[in-house]
Amino acid sequence: MSRRFLRNLISLGFMAMAMLFLTNWASSRLLTVLENLAYDQRLLFTLPGGTDPRIVIIDLDEKSLKAEGQWPWSRDKVGRLVTRLFDDYEVQVLGFDVVFAEPDASSGLQSLERLAAGPLKDDAEYQTVLERVRPALAYDREFAETLKGRPVVLGFFANLPGSEDTRVGLLPPPLMTGEQAKALDLELIMQPGYGANLSILQEAAETGGFFSNPVVDADGVYRRVPLIANVDGNVYQSLALGVFRTLLGFPEVKPIIGKGYDSKRQVGLEFLDIDGLLVPVDSEAAALIPFRGPQGSFPYVSATDVLNGQADKTVLENNIALLGTSAAGLTDTRSTPVQSVFAGVEMHANVIAGMLDQNIRSRPYFVHGIEFFQLLLIGLYMTFLVPRFSPLVGTFLTSVLVAALVGLNLWSWEEKRIVIQLALPLALIAVLYLFHMSYGFFVESRGKRQLTRLFGQYVPPELVDEMNEDPASYGLQGESREMTVLFSDVRGFTTLSEGLKPAELTALMNRLLTPLTRIIHGHRGTIDKYMGDAIMAFWGAPLEDPYHARNAILAALAMLRSVEESADYYRSIGRPPIRMGIGINTGTMSVGNMGSEFRMAYTVMGDAVNLGSRVEGLTKQYGVSLIVTEFTRAAVPELLFRELDRVRVKGKDLPVSIFEPLHPDVDEATKAHLQTYHQALGKYRQQAWDDADELFSHLQAQEPGRYLYEVYRERIAVFREQPPPDRWDGVFTFTTK
Repeated sequence: MSRRFLRNLISLGFMAMAMLFLTNWASSRLLTVLENLAYDQRLLFTLPGGTDPRIVIIDLDEKSLKAEGQWPWSRDKVGRLVTRLFDDYEVQVLGFDVVFAEPDASSGLQSLERLAAGPLKDDAEYQTVLERVRPALAYDREFAETLKGRPVVLGFFANLPGSEDTRVGLLPPPLMTGEQAKALDLELIMQPGYGANLSILQEAAETGGFFSNPVVDADGVYRRVPLIANVDGNVYQSLALGVFRTLLGFPEVKPIIGKGYDSKRQVGLEFLDIDGLLVPVDSEAAALIPFRGPQGSFPYVSATDVLNGQADKTVLENNIALLGTSAAGLTDTRSTPVQSVFAGVEMHANVIAGMLDQNIRSRPYFVHGIEFFQLLLIGLYMTFLVPRFSPLVGTFLTSVLVAALVGLNLWSWEEKRIVIQLALPLALIAVLYLFHMSYGFFVESRGKRQLTRLFGQYVPPELVDEMNEDPASYGLQGESREMTVLFSDVRGFTTLSEGLKPAELTALMNRLLTPLTRIIHGHRGTIDKYMGDAIMAFWGAPLEDPYHARNAILAALAMLRSVEESADYYRSIGRPPIRMGIGINTGTMSVGNMGSEFRMAYTVMGDAVNLGSRVEGLTKQYGVSLIVTEFTRAAVPELLFRELDRVRVKGKDLPVSIFEPLHPDVDEATKAHLQTYHQALGKYRQQAWDDADELFSHLQAQEPGRYLYEVYRERIAVFREQPPPDRWDGVFTFTTK
């Protein structure tokens, strides 16, 4: 059996295992957790946000409880609340996320009736008075009269499967009987008992709906809510569905049972047809909650403000109202993907809004075929295509696959409102990628170790890893190529190290050079050598780097930032803060393993290297920390630069323009100063001394600490007394390094 055949066989075995998980022939708690996490992240990523004004929460909040008393309130007060909502605020539908299962005893009528049937049975006057006041004290009957003829949906709860079989109150009329459900092959989990409203109240109300939710995922998070349920043998609607149907005029609800690919085999409940509106549900009749955002995505109005006529009518008029609570101790909270503590009443609001907008996501039966097919494609792609290429290309191809998978999944999620599994295919990609990378590492690493021995002492480990992708392309032989070189030097290092013992000096050097080296390596640079406190590094060899100039500049900026951040440390040990000068040049250089038979070093040489060293020395002349040449600037046109001067360095006949790179995130004020500075520099080169001096003076007033402006003002003062030659080209010649 060849190594390739064995590799492919193991890879396809992982694919087959993923398919077993998909078909539920095997299970994994970890995959379930990951899939839930993937679902939650997609949901959070695509939340519409904002506030939906169509559904208003009438909140039994702390303010209401303080003003009106603890809940439950007397039924006459709740009746006044209902009257206010419909007569004064003109809401369209009112849903109660509470249940009125017990008679109202707050009026004292029950106590009076007990007296009438007992000690005062023969007191005619007492009996007469009681008959006269009874209608005013019968709060339940009064509340029932208030409910009559109004679009009110009373809530009730159904006992969870396996819980105690208790029946309290009167259920509303069912959507369908158990026999009708059986005739439709509608199979729902039986919820044996219930806690419903007083019969007098339920008979007066238009309808009712359950607000209990037995559909909770294994992690305790509520992502779905049932729209219909089998309660005590008959099928009832949820509170959300009841409010929705009441708003539409009580249309019929038709369960739609999905068909298999052969159109004959039934695969379970898929939709509820509500007067032509299809609401997607799963086999448990549960809909995925289309969360709008965290709690507070719907307007909240304090119940006491409604009672006292102090609520804003524009918030309530012609809208749906749901009575619920946010008060501590009363609130019915759930853990949801959008918030760990989420008011249950707002879950109903989200579902109602989803049915109104027809934006509830679904998992129709054909999704299983899509998921199976994508696992097959992933397995074949990762088995027969990715291993044919180098690890770098293989990683790229894997990234393309991941991007395509996630992109199509999000498109399906957002545009088609269809939920397709994401964690399982991503897990398969990750497992196959790790398998092939590990296989390649252990089986094919022998040649790579040889390359590491050759270059490991010269270049950072990250670049050695890239070189190992194609070991045959690299060697120590000399060659010429365009590269970028960097020289850095610490200002005043003698003062800094003065009086230090050898061990202290060593520790200081290590503390200084280690983070700088890490930065250079992090930007794909190669350390050529350390020269005391100075560093020489280059980019573009042994690994070609098309962005060598940019990487060198970014590394230099990061080095300066690191030195600046270390100032507090040096002050703490009684030393002055470090200042550094850095010079960078780009050009053609010779690179290779150079030296003698006693010692070799992988290094760069050439005029371009010497120029890099020269411009580092100019940083002190201009009071800047970083200088690059015109050749480096030309290679990085996207960055922002300050032109410092056009100079002729010692040992060179041809002049060169030098620049100071600026941080990519400079503010507008800095850009304005830069524009003014370049105007001043132009005037200087035109020998318009007064204009140039005025501009430099203005800049100096704005940035008094910038030495560069003083340099030019001093030159202008000299040129006023001793004008330059007639054919002066603006070049300043340095006679020292």
